[in-house]
Amino acid sequence: MSSTIIQIHYRMRYTNFAMALDMKIHKVSRLPSELMDSTSFLLKRLGFGAKARSFAAFEQAGHSPYQYAVLAALDEGHRETQAAIADTLGYDRSQLVGILDELEEQHLIERRRDTADRRRHLVVLTPDGKKALAKLRSLSKKLDDEYFAPLDHEEREELHRLLFKLAERHDPRCAPPT
Repeated sequence: MSSTIIQIHYRMRYTNFAMALDMKIHKVSRLPSELMDSTSFLLKRLGFGAKARSFAAFEQAGHSPYQYAVLAALDEGHRETQAAIADTLGYDRSQLVGILDELEEQHLIERRRDTADRRRHLVVLTPDGKKALAKLRSLSKKLDDEYFAPLDHEEREELHRLLFKLAERHDPRCAPPT
């Protein structure tokens, strides 16, 4: 069974469906055909499950998917201000400050005042941050491999291609550079 719950993860509040990952369910009722015929419904349903698994695995590793995204953005090197990181990832700037506080406490990032503009903070990965990012990338790949195990290599590539095509259309942050 699943139930609607409100969760707060790293200062971000959202409604989720509690998926009993380890619980044995004796009788499972099939979802209505109308819903199963909806691609959007299936995408949302699978997204909820993938998100729940992701949060559980990252939290077990002492991090969050939000922290992973920040470290990955910093590793690309061109998003070094707090505002640029928040805008790139679509995070509220005040929520990002909390995530950065946690990363800084773990010595994974450093924040410094921008000498050219004292109002801005520059954020950089530390050597420990690069090591943590490598572990989180490995964890993310493991999660993908487990979740997409029913698909062969070609099917996974096709699914990614189709999802990326949709992302480019519906999320400007995924659009090709101009």
